Amino acid sequence: MKPIDEIRSNGRLQIVKEGIDGGMGYVYLPITKGPLAVVFSWGGGWDHVSVSHRNRAPTWDEMCMVKDIFFDEEECVIQYHPSKSHYVNNHPYCLHLWRPQNHGIIMPPKVFV
Repeated sequence: MKPIDEIRSNGRLQIVKEGIDGGMGYVYLPITKGPLAVVFSWGGGWDHVSVSHRNRAPTWDEMCMVKDIFFDEEECVIQYHPSKSHYVNNHPYCLHLWRPQNHGIIMPPKVFV
């Protein structure tokens, strides 16, 4: 995840609350009517950003733009689809970006992607 000062300086992000290991705010994108709500953190060995709209799930393009606000372009992040026993749904239109801090993410060969 980018350093907090770099995240703060992004003109598309309005942070409304910060804590010891993250914060929350709104992202305003040129492709989106209205803001995306974001909650971001870097505690517990994970970098994490949740992204939501009021009435629909974020699109791929929106998630890519949010990823670029919080992560360097060469950082790989994941959207998990957990097993049913680990599934949590606190908001029907929320997607998440995850990156472990102490382990690399295994990627398939580029030609597969």
